[in-house]
Amino acid sequence: MKPAAAAPPTIRKTRFTEATIRLFERTIPDPFVLAILITVVVALLSVAFAPHASASHLIGGWYKGFFDILTFAFQITLVLVTGHAFAHAPLVQRMFKALVSVARTPVQAAALTFILVAVASFCNWGLGLVVSALLAREVAKRMRVDFAWIVAAGFSGWVVWASGISSSIALAQSTPGSAMNVVQKLTGEVLPFSSTVFTGFNLVPTIIMLIAMPFVFAWLKPSDEDAVVLDTEKHPDAPPRERPTGKLSFARWIEHSWLGSAFIGAAGIAFLILARVDHLAFSGVNAVIFVMFIAGVILHGYPLAYADAVKNAAKQTGSMMLQYPLYGGIMGMMDATGLPDVISHFFIAISNAHTLPFWSYVCSLIVTFFIPSGGGHWAVQGPFVVPAAVALHASVPATTMAVAMGEQVSNMLQPFWAAPVVAMAGIGVQRVLGFTVMTFVVGALVYGAALLLLV
Repeated sequence: MKPAAAAPPTIRKTRFTEATIRLFERTIPDPFVLAILITVVVALLSVAFAPHASASHLIGGWYKGFFDILTFAFQITLVLVTGHAFAHAPLVQRMFKALVSVARTPVQAAALTFILVAVASFCNWGLGLVVSALLAREVAKRMRVDFAWIVAAGFSGWVVWASGISSSIALAQSTPGSAMNVVQKLTGEVLPFSSTVFTGFNLVPTIIMLIAMPFVFAWLKPSDEDAVVLDTEKHPDAPPRERPTGKLSFARWIEHSWLGSAFIGAAGIAFLILARVDHLAFSGVNAVIFVMFIAGVILHGYPLAYADAVKNAAKQTGSMMLQYPLYGGIMGMMDATGLPDVISHFFIAISNAHTLPFWSYVCSLIVTFFIPSGGGHWAVQGPFVVPAAVALHASVPATTMAVAMGEQVSNMLQPFWAAPVVAMAGIGVQRVLGFTVMTFVVGALVYGAALLLLV
């Protein structure tokens, strides 16, 4: 009897894709429900292993974290809202259409979307997050394509954000006196970008990801008959606002006048010039919000058009409003009970000077599932990995960036950040994660290998 022939590559690929999508659709609930489940898991782990797992520490830490994250939650919501409004300005929409018109096939569109989002994310993570969903929608309106697949290609471009110049971890370690500069507090050193972002162990794997992932998504592409396309009736674009004609009252005239937008625009540009000349602090998430707001007001032309764009964007933030406080509570529980200390010390115990960055990276991959915020993650893991690097005479910059790399790679399976993308795109998170699991796998291997071979 002849042995059964192996399945052709196309069939194996289809089976793999379908299996991963089914896995996530069956095992991952709605992001809000998942946040509740993670809260339960962290509480149980804290009771079992954390040194300070009393009821008061658990409940008190959860309550404190629930509200401590509200400022960050509102900032991230504004990143989404202002970015969404900016991206829906008529001029920006025309630019998007011009960019995606270059692509003639779904595979070309996925590659273009991934690369554009990756470049945007390397420069500014907030911009990359917003652009990923909006480019995907524009592609889906122009050609028949599996919508979850193209959204996943866009979101996957975000896999390089913490290796870029807006990396919250790298930025904090390069800022003297920053409350998040753990390296300076423990060693007295400030890490410039030349020792973190612009290094071979960071740039080489990032470039490899830019080259490899378009081929990966070409391989993952669902067949035309299996494609689940964008439902524009269920998730329509907001209709463009048109200025009224005829004689207007003063209130209607000022709402549609360019004067209000010009004033805000001039004030914003004046501040940007002042910040440049006087070296004022201007970075991080607040800078993203401010630039997006000023640019959006200017590009929409008159105040009411921008206000309407913000209203349409705000409709996408409901799930985020529910999830962020719960993740803040998770962070609060971990911090209050000392659970991260237990997790991190396990990896420190099996490390040496060469392997500490790699094991810090592995630890980061795990911790990110519980603390998806880059800043909050570093606040928990940084105080343990930096002293370990000093004690073992390991590379402090590499150990620092290892945490950032693990953060960005695990984000590919973390609904916390996928939530705003799928909300803007108008699709379920489970099907998207069924594709980005491959981005996680490739990223985990590429960045892990870089830390072992290039440090």
